[in-house]
Amino acid sequence: MEKIDKTQQGSLTAKVFKVLEKAILSGEFLPGEALTEQGLSTMLEVSRTPVREALRQLELEGLVKTFPNRGAEVVGISEKDVDDIYTIRIHIEGLAAGWAAENISDEAIEKLRDILELQEFYASKGDSDRVKGLDSTFHEAVYAAGGSRTLRQILSQLHNNIQLARGLSIQSEGRAVAAVEEHRRIFEAIAAHDGEKAEKEAQNHIVKARQSLLKVKK
Repeated sequence: MEKIDKTQQGSLTAKVFKVLEKAILSGEFLPGEALTEQGLSTMLEVSRTPVREALRQLELEGLVKTFPNRGAEVVGISEKDVDDIYTIRIHIEGLAAGWAAENISDEAIEKLRDILELQEFYASKGDSDRVKGLDSTFHEAVYAAGGSRTLRQILSQLHNNIQLARGLSIQSEGRAVAAVEEHRRIFEAIAAHDGEKAEKEAQNHIVKARQSLLKVKK
């Protein structure tokens, strides 16, 4: 688990929350696993107060269930949660790409192009870890280009919540290269300001990602 960087700005509770959230969503902490305030405070080298507050926030997110005087138990993201998220993303990723095509600036187009070209480079080298990392960057850039803060927040949270599933999906044979090719088609539609095509390409991308995940899990 990551260490807390106490030199960075921001509340200690927020930092503890992000570290614990990442550990849960990445599968470092598994569903059913017990988490205690004392154990976490020792592990993270912080007092119990920010740990307690972070666990409360995680409970509001549905990622843990807390028990009086017993700490918490990891709930995590279930298979149904993952399936629901992919279903939702099929619809609203298309909306985000369509809005991006309508609103994107020339500067944002170049930024998106740079991200895509880096992805293509790492895909050609067979570096799926770098491809996965840049996948998040690509999608975030599309969300930002759409100009809707609300849609960006919703999609960023959904994207974050299935990071483990996304990692499995990209491991499917040939998926890393195919995903980048799909990103290329999304980019070209957005750069051409073709909202209808961008929406369709984005929807197809999420459908393919979901299919790859199902193949890995069989």
